[in-house]
Amino acid sequence: MAELSIAIRTRSHSHTLLNVWRIFRRWPVVPVAILAVLVTAAIFAPLLSSHNPRSGLLPDRLKPPAWLDGGSTKYVLGTDGLGRDIWTRLVFGARVSLMVAIVVLLTGGTAGVILGLVAGYTGGLVDELVMRVVDVTLAVPLIFVALVSVVVFGQSLFLLFVILAFFGWAGFARQVRGEALQLREMDYVALAKVSGASSGRILLRHILPGVVSTLLVLATLRVPSIILVEATLSFLGAGVPPPTPSWGSMTSDGRGYISSAWWVAFWPGSAILLTVLSFNFFGDWLRDRLDPKLRQLDR
Repeated sequence: MAELSIAIRTRSHSHTLLNVWRIFRRWPVVPVAILAVLVTAAIFAPLLSSHNPRSGLLPDRLKPPAWLDGGSTKYVLGTDGLGRDIWTRLVFGARVSLMVAIVVLLTGGTAGVILGLVAGYTGGLVDELVMRVVDVTLAVPLIFVALVSVVVFGQSLFLLFVILAFFGWAGFARQVRGEALQLREMDYVALAKVSGASSGRILLRHILPGVVSTLLVLATLRVPSIILVEATLSFLGAGVPPPTPSWGSMTSDGRGYISSAWWVAFWPGSAILLTVLSFNFFGDWLRDRLDPKLRQLDR
């Protein structure tokens, strides 16, 4: 009886682990949890810390994290070279990263969707012109343009928005144009034309709904790219102007302390890594869920 009881408990435990594994395999539990923490930190940043993210105390510079020798619970993740609390700058840096991603998506993404719909539905000279502009935009090196723009106009958050939106619309336009080329040949679009529907109505009521799922996936995959580019530009001194906290500039500030104060660069670098990976994993899962063929294979 004892052996039977042990066998039953072992089988029950194995079954529970298998169910947990299936949940983690089928749903993006970890990425969504990380993104939820990121969004919560960005929204409630002023409530999560009492320190000033822009200034610090020089006597407290390069304090180690609380669990290391010399650390203090006053600065849980330590301080940087100017005595600023790293945890505070991390949560406020999350707000900056999400704000940049949202603004760039709304501006550049909207422009790209409109141009892609018009190019794909109209075809001909309009399509050729839009696609050649897309090719030119994708061929121009973003980092070089950003560095030159900062030298000419000065470093500012508005300039960062303009540069990222200018280079962000092309990917949306190319993807939406490809979808529109297929949808305009559908029977329901032909029936709408026969019934006398205008081109604007056809684009908004018949073609745009057909690309919504693609746009959701594309937007999800574009957010980590925008965050990574913003961090890269801030790292090079062409992104978010100091003393506004940014993960890229925080990582850059920690370059000179890698051997003596590793935490200055480690925490913002880890935040960039986890955020980009989480968005990419969530985007891949969303693409699989919205693709009918992949849904059938998953079943």
